[in-house]
Amino acid sequence: MNHFLPVTKQEMTDLGWDSVDFVYITGDGYIDHPSFGTAIISRLLESRGYRVGMIPQPDWRNRESIQVFGEPRLGFLVSAGNMDSMVNHYTVSKKRRHRDAYSPGGKMGLRPDMATVVYSNLIRQVYRHTPIILGGIEASLRRLAHYDYWEDKIRRSVLLDSGADLISYGMGEHSILEIAEALQSGIPAEQITFVPGTVYKSKTLDAAYDPILLPSFKELQADRKAYADSFAVQYKNTDPFTARALAEDYGTRGYVVQNPPARPLSTQEMDDIYDLPYERTWHPMYDKEGGIPALEEIRFSLTSNRGCFGGCSFCALTFHQGRILQTRSHDSILREARFMTEDPLFKGYIHDVGGPTADFRQPSCEKQLTKGVCADRQCLFPKPCRNLRADHRDYVALLEKLRKLPGVKKVFIRSGVRFDYVMADHSRTFLRELVEHHISGQLRVAPEHVSDQVLYYMGKPDHQTYQDFLKAFETENKKTGKKQYAVPYFMSSHPGCTMKEAVKLAEYVRDLGFTPEQVQDFYPTPSTLSTCMYYTGIHPLTGESVYIPRDPHEKEIQRALMQYKNPANKRLVLEGLKKAGRMDLAGGGPKCLVRTFGSRDKIKEKSNEKASGKKRENSSREREKPRKKTIRNIHRKKK
Repeated sequence: MNHFLPVTKQEMTDLGWDSVDFVYITGDGYIDHPSFGTAIISRLLESRGYRVGMIPQPDWRNRESIQVFGEPRLGFLVSAGNMDSMVNHYTVSKKRRHRDAYSPGGKMGLRPDMATVVYSNLIRQVYRHTPIILGGIEASLRRLAHYDYWEDKIRRSVLLDSGADLISYGMGEHSILEIAEALQSGIPAEQITFVPGTVYKSKTLDAAYDPILLPSFKELQADRKAYADSFAVQYKNTDPFTARALAEDYGTRGYVVQNPPARPLSTQEMDDIYDLPYERTWHPMYDKEGGIPALEEIRFSLTSNRGCFGGCSFCALTFHQGRILQTRSHDSILREARFMTEDPLFKGYIHDVGGPTADFRQPSCEKQLTKGVCADRQCLFPKPCRNLRADHRDYVALLEKLRKLPGVKKVFIRSGVRFDYVMADHSRTFLRELVEHHISGQLRVAPEHVSDQVLYYMGKPDHQTYQDFLKAFETENKKTGKKQYAVPYFMSSHPGCTMKEAVKLAEYVRDLGFTPEQVQDFYPTPSTLSTCMYYTGIHPLTGESVYIPRDPHEKEIQRALMQYKNPANKRLVLEGLKKAGRMDLAGGGPKCLVRTFGSRDKIKEKSNEKASGKKRENSSREREKPRKKTIRNIHRKKK
């Protein structure tokens, strides 16, 4: 019989346990669903016989909140949750958010800033020698020295700030089991230096095999070029088949050493993980708050893959999940879908079938599963590699099987498709299936920009590729007799985007005939190539200088240009046009972004003045009429 893992001592006792092997502390509310890393790792450990107690969102101001189960036999597992806690808390303009989708009732404030560090320090106040293993995306992307946007400085590895023993970076299934086995066998945490997919600290490099010595932390703080160089080395060592160990020198604190990534999961391993006995909902303790909003986004969605060879500069997937595609079998996905249809809340609609990129269902080329990905080139950028296997047949077959399941009315694709990958596939079968069966009125795509200069720094295909996709999309719509539209996502203020490029995007939006309700301003999150460019002004892989729209006011102008129709943005748009030398777009012509005096506004003003003049003249006449009448009356009286 399924059950939630215990969150209280009483629940632990009810399971017949007198203690736990691991205590898992997380910044999210407890949702036992495979879309959440906390659930996967805890259930995986349970499947190997380990007892895991869960402490979701402990009160970081109270040491008793992490003592629910007492001292665990093997160690504490600590995660900030499904998001970096700083991204969770703050907008790109560094304003506090009002809602946390990963907390009960969407309530904000149930986790601290830099949750990984705060939780670990809290544990160390009580349990000074108990092993602490960090995981989750916050620890994964802050595993080495990194630029922190919110403090605007280089921070050292989260391993040092937290006082933890190890980081399990990436998705973590392989590494956490190896760590657990090592601890179970009695190996002290400080001697676990041999596990792929982990980061450890050491006074020497004796345990590191053939490491690359990165610039020291002191050098990184002093020289932005050194940081760009260090990032480039890290970026080229994210592949499990070819990567070497990396080491950062922290002076008297010793070294922080990153082992090469763990090997990708096989299809069978992926299937086993998604077949674990998840409850697939939030813990009942949250019912009174109405549950946890984040579950509603994925309750009826299916994960079919992991990893992404898209290589977008502003995305951290290269550092976290890697570029090698890992997929589940059709049988595993169909089993989950059948289980989903039995849920009383299921209305017949599968909301998504995908992953980081929905239509990736295989490694980009044959050699990746034995030799790894190329360190010095991308699969899709700037043009698709000649060895790329652009083939959607497996994905099309999966979607067709899902559509035929009893109780399923519609299968949507919402996690996004790579339009350049679609165009690289000479068969249009997938595009036809997508148009006919898997969208409803609108297809969301992410060209991100229209300037080839900006797209180059984004690691995205040129604008013509997107235009070609739109034509193909329209052709397939006509064949099916449907009127459906592609809704693009655009980003402002990305490195390389000058004011002229921002105006170019605004012109495209104008010609498109729609105004984006929301504009995504570039957000410098930890360990992305774009963030490195933002901080250093250097493209780390080429060494070239990059223009950075760093000033908050300039960023505000770039956002406003995409929403130029909003009257509140008129002043900012006009300022942007002046800076770009594009005052030809201010005036009264049909292509203008801003109406100004001297154009239609002037004509309107003259018209208003003329109308006001006539009104004054008429008023004057009206005033004269009674006066004349009065004079006549006076004469009449005299007569």
